Amino acid sequence: MTNHPHALDALDALAATDTAELREILLDVCTSPGWADAVAAARPWKDRRALLEANAKAMAGLSVSDLHEAMAGHARIGAPKPGDAASEREQAGVHGADGALLDELRRANAAYEAEFGHVFLICATGLTAATMLDALRERRANDPATEAEIVRGELRRINDIRINRLLDDN
Repeated sequence: MTNHPHALDALDALAATDTAELREILLDVCTSPGWADAVAAARPWKDRRALLEANAKAMAGLSVSDLHEAMAGHARIGAPKPGDAASEREQAGVHGADGALLDELRRANAAYEAEFGHVFLICATGLTAATMLDALRERRANDPATEAEIVRGELRRINDIRINRLLDDN
């Protein structure tokens, strides 16, 4: 991943942002205040890779409670939040999916949530509804500790995508 001049300008501008405003920007990436504070504390980031490494390090340090805060900002798979561009973009794979498949995805989500106490989280970018349903079914067999670590990895991947978009769109 290279740093284009535009992305470096965006990175420098982000690093120079007032602490309170930076926290709000970061909370749009991930709704865990602990994550946002840890990423902000890692600045200045020398390049994109350093910011992504700050994401990975912050994600690795989150408690289970922090993970739940991060997951609370995500829509259920198969039900992107209306008007939320990130949610709709990330779950583009459900657009046009068969109604029966979406119904099954809703039922599987409900069963997962009843079992684990939180939404099923997967980096849905580029995945079809059927692929997400298969992953949901497969991951239901996990114990809570294993699933928490998988969720941590999925959140990191989602954050990476959102950080890259933040740098590339500014």
